[in-house]
Amino acid sequence: MSTPEQTYETATGRLEEIIRRLDSGESELRETLALCQEGRTLVEFCASELDAVGQGLEELKLDELVARLQEGASA
Repeated sequence: MSTPEQTYETATGRLEEIIRRLDSGESELRETLALCQEGRTLVEFCASELDAVGQGLEELKLDELVARLQEGASA
């Protein structure tokens, strides 16, 4: 589950651990369900982090475009 200290990197690391455990075939039914639920939460967290970074990059591009337009208008 995501916590306030959760980062994209720690979440992807935990996802790798979950995948290894599931791939091992050693988890019991209930553990498998719990791991899948945790994995889904982590994937959703990672997706939201990627969306936030993408939005930030888009804003930077817009800021850069506005600056260029303002430079062109004053020239």
